[in-house]
Parts: sequence; structure tokens; C-alpha cells
Amino acid sequence: FRSSSLFSRRTEQRKEETPAMANCFAPQLTIPSFTPRRVSPRMSHQSPKPSTSTTTTSIFTSATKLLWGPSLPPGLLVTTARTAWTTVWQLMMTQLAPSDSSGSYTRPTSKFRLDPTQFPSVAASSELHLYVGLPCPWAHRTLIVRALKGLNDAVPVSIASPGQDGSWEFKDNNIPIKDKDQLIPSLDKANRCRNLKEVYKSRSGGYEGRCTVPMLWDSRKKDVVCNESYDIIEFFNSGLNEVARNADLDLSPPELKEKIQDWNQIVYPKVNNGVYRCGFAQSQEAYDGAVNELFSTLDEIEDHLGSNRYLCGERLTLADVCLFTTLIRFDPVYNILFKCTKKKLVEYPNLYGYLRDIYQIPGVAATCDFPAIMDGYYKTLFPLNASGIQPAISSSGDQDSLLRPHCREFVSKAVEAQLTV
Repeated sequence: FRSSSLFSRRTEQRKEETPAMANCFAPQLTIPSFTPRRVSPRMSHQSPKPSTSTTTTSIFTSATKLLWGPSLPPGLLVTTARTAWTTVWQLMMTQLAPSDSSGSYTRPTSKFRLDPTQFPSVAASSELHLYVGLPCPWAHRTLIVRALKGLNDAVPVSIASPGQDGSWEFKDNNIPIKDKDQLIPSLDKANRCRNLKEVYKSRSGGYEGRCTVPMLWDSRKKDVVCNESYDIIEFFNSGLNEVARNADLDLSPPELKEKIQDWNQIVYPKVNNGVYRCGFAQSQEAYDGAVNELFSTLDEIEDHLGSNRYLCGERLTLADVCLFTTLIRFDPVYNILFKCTKKKLVEYPNLYGYLRDIYQIPGVAATCDFPAIMDGYYKTLFPLNASGIQPAISSSGDQDSLLRPHCREFVSKAVEAQLTV
């Protein structure tokens, strides 16, 4: 914004220019005493109805003139707007992303958990239905394991869309379905509810807490089975083998369980939740701590993947699934919207190759909906992107780039060859 003195000079300049501009449009008259009569234009010559944006601008312009007169002090406008916006932003962030006293984002815990000891009874007595949202990385985990294990028929899915008020709602998009396994936002197939909140509240005893995805529902008992993403993917991996088409696939084999847990204790707080701690930070100190921890962890994983195809060696595991759903959103969303800006993922050769490796596993790409991801973040997280404008995605994030050869299958073999020389 320019100084008030410059603003005043320009205002005076416009006042001086007004008569000249009027003369440009006045008739060239030869009779000095004649005053031109104002004639209303015919209907056919009248200006068209102004657009909504023009009308809105006029309203704000009129309000501004009413409050401050013809000469608005820019400094006062900026100060007032900053104070008002900061107050509203802090209020919205409190609802969207609760934080601790230092301004660090604190993720609420899931209400409905599922212990492995419950897997057999749930599998035997439940009619399962999965609720997800395509933008959500936590829900994305469940879709990937569901696809890899071949559970599409055993566990039907309803896909919610982000609503303008931040809730998850169901709507018919009238998109032609080419494949019965195609993942598109839909109506609620299990309960015919309008939004996810209605589904949660319909359970026996009701519910008044956070209504999140993913959520596994028992259509027979009309109750929530689980809304913790990691519990759900563990259940899909080992609890439904009797109905899974790929029952032999084990993404959490006994010999790797300890390694998987070790990686989860690194990836979840520093990467999965780390990007949110960057984007939802409410103080500079909180942001600095989160972003430094995030990128130091990505540096460590980059080094590790230089000699390992996957996090736990040669086998894809649940740890890889959890990391993948954050990486696939990194450049188009987290790097920009969440200010994870030290590096782009494409600047990490091993991580970017690892991302392409997993993306090209049959069934995984079909779970990745980039338009839904972009809409879900840029149009829904109003406190972080009030305009709703979506940035252009770099070529590294498009499907053609993700389908380029990754050559990750040679990583461990190359290391073994070096060790035997």
C-alpha cells in the first residue's frame, strides 16, 4: 500500500481530470446559452445488469465512502483489516486445528479403536461398509490396502465430499461409472444419510464428537466399528483373509513387525502429521520446529532409500503405504499450501523414485484422485486459502511423470553387488 500523501495527491489529480473527462463526452455545441438536456436511454440501449462481482464491489465501495468519505486512509484500512482478519483466523483455526500453548498443532485422538484381538469376531459378525473422502491421506491408506488385498467386493465404500462448512457430505455427481470399482464421490450407500455427521449420530446411543474419515461401519449392528486409519489397515491386511482375493499378500509379516513399528514411530509424527504441524502452526516458533523436523526426516529417508527399495527392505509393507499417501500430496499441496517449502519431493531422487514405484503397483493409481485432492485442500481449508484459487501443478505431479520408469527394483541388487566385490 502506498503512503497517504501519495494517495491524496492522486485523489486531487483525479478531481482535476474530471472536467476534462466530462468534456470528452459532452456534445460539441455552437450555442453558448444552450444547456444539453439529460435524456434517459431507451431500454434497448441500457447497460446490461451488472455481474454479481461488480455488484459486490459497488457495495463495498459505497460502504467505504460512507465510513471514511472520499479519501480513505490506507493505513487505517490495513490496520483494521489485519486486526479483524487475525481475530477471525485464530477463531477458525481453533476449530479446524486445535493447538497447544506454543501454537503447535495437536491432532485429536480417534474415538473408536479396533484391537487385533477383536479382528476374528468383527470379521465373523459384521456387515462392513467403509466411509472415506478422496482428499484425505488417512482415508487413502484404507483404500490402498483394500485394493491390494482384493477387498473391493467384501467391503463396499461410500465416498463423501468436503462441504463448504468443513463437514463431509454425500451427493450424486452424475458421473458415468465405467468400472464398478471406480472411486467417485457418491450418495451414502449404507444409510442414505446426507452427511457423515448423520451417520455417526445414527449409531446406537448417538454421537456428538468429531465426524472423521476413514470410518468403518457395521451395517448389521448400525454402529461404528473403527475410525482410526491404522487400525483399519491392519484389520484389512490380516483380519479379512477369508474373503480377500489376495489373501496371500501380507503387508505386515511377523518378521518385519518390529521394523514396521520403528518406521511408524518416525513417519507418523514427523512426516504424516508433520506436514499438518507446518500448515496448522499458529506461531512462528511452532512452524520453524515442525518444518525443520519434517525435512531432516525426509533427508534421512532419502539416504535410507538409496540402499533399500522400500522402508523395510525388499517388501512393501504398511509402513510404505502410510508414507506414500503423504508423499503423493507433497508437491501439489503440502509444499505450497502448508508451507513445506525447503524442498520439493522431486528434488529427492530416491524418494521421488520410491513414490513412482508404489504408484505403479497395480491397483494403487486408481486410488489417487488429483482433482479431488486439489479441491479438498485448496477450496475447503478457508483459513489457509481464503481465495479458493488452486495453483497449477508442476509436471512432476502429473500422471505421466508418475508412470515414468523408476528402476527401484535394481537398488538392493546394486548394493549387494558392491558388497560382494
